[in-house]
Amino acid sequence: QVQLMESGGGSVQAGGSLRLSCVGSKYPYSTMAWFRRQAPGREREGIAAIYTGGGATFYADSVKGRFSVSHDSASNTLFLQMNNLKRSDTAMYYCALEPFQGTHEGNRFLERTYSYWGRGTQVTVSS
Repeated sequence: QVQLMESGGGSVQAGGSLRLSCVGSKYPYSTMAWFRRQAPGREREGIAAIYTGGGATFYADSVKGRFSVSHDSASNTLFLQMNNLKRSDTAMYYCALEPFQGTHEGNRFLERTYSYWGRGTQVTVSS
């Protein structure tokens, strides 16, 4: 059974940094991604993804240049380094996994692309 567990969330002032982690099962040649939900009832927004088979990374415009996604295959851990945080980055952050699949621009940041999800970690950015 696949289990994903996020950690690293917390409260930070605008301009600060946080690093999120997601420990999960080992699936090579898979896509892992970070999503966030900024308010209850809203859809999750895909913000960063990585193909573990080759390391290619992808970002939503909202975080490009500030966030960096990486994956350590030895520890089966997905990371999200978040720099220059803004109040608008306040959200519950989730990691997601689609085993043995790459993605394309049309589906990479869609919730339905991913079969497995963590429970989330809260990030709160204050001014």
